[in-house]
Amino acid sequence: MKTTPTAATPTGTAPTDAAVSDHAHPAWRANALGAYRFWRDIGYAVGALLAGVLADTLGLGTTVIAAAVLTAASGLLAARWLTEHRPGLR
Repeated sequence: MKTTPTAATPTGTAPTDAAVSDHAHPAWRANALGAYRFWRDIGYAVGALLAGVLADTLGLGTTVIAAAVLTAASGLLAARWLTEHRPGLR
């Protein structure tokens, strides 16, 4: 599924925000979404720093390959362990 960035979510994270909201109980949905967004944003910062260090030490080509491998691994893990949540359907 291709996601398109929108004005409200310039990084195109609306589907993942919706997935977190769907899986969280209404009583703790705000906390779950806040925790998810915190770790997502930390990942942006740490990932950029690590990519810079990796590019300086091993080269840009290796950095791009490492990013591709991590992205593919993340997608495979999500496809394996995330389930669609449809309230009201069994």
